[in-house]
Amino acid sequence: MTDPLFPKHAVHDAFAALRVDLIADDGPRISTMRNYRFALLQYNPVNEYAVRQDTQRLFSDLKASGWEVLPLDLQKLMLKRVAAQGDDFVEKVIAMEKRMATIETSRGLGYLKDKITPLIEGPNGIAADCSREILAHVKKHPEKVDRTLALIGRAGSLYPFFRSSALLRHLDGQTHNVPVVLLYPGERRGPTSLSFMGVLDPDSDYRPRIYP
Repeated sequence: MTDPLFPKHAVHDAFAALRVDLIADDGPRISTMRNYRFALLQYNPVNEYAVRQDTQRLFSDLKASGWEVLPLDLQKLMLKRVAAQGDDFVEKVIAMEKRMATIETSRGLGYLKDKITPLIEGPNGIAADCSREILAHVKKHPEKVDRTLALIGRAGSLYPFFRSSALLRHLDGQTHNVPVVLLYPGERRGPTSLSFMGVLDPDSDYRPRIYP
């Protein structure tokens, strides 16, 4: 029997390493910079469900160690922004995308990108939503900032509308010193370069530590 093309043990190993660094006796060690407490956990998109299982185990382990865990679902945040535009907007976008896709699939996708991307990009986009949720959590648990993890998941739902490197760039300085880990579906291309979903051109604009 041959080894699987995308072995799930790589996902488990990444979560195991992250778990050890988070619950270290001297505090979370996901970054060497006190004022930049970000990390990425990179995984192949085909292992999405394995990641969700390991995420739940990580939540349980951290809570058992006295941590607060704040899950941030990018898919829910994006859909909330789209829904906020109103039913007329949603219905018109769906109808137009279908019409253009019947002519050419790429035209339908291009139309969606033109409509969705402005809703979520930039410092006032989905990054601001993440920052607001982190701030609300900090205000509720101010004594646990050093033992709180903001875990950002479902990043694949932003493809192809948004680059995750842009999300981290706009979050920098807006996380109230809470450790943040982004679950990153994509491929690693060298020490610091990542290809979102394994499709986009490699982006080397990543300062955080990358697990595994």
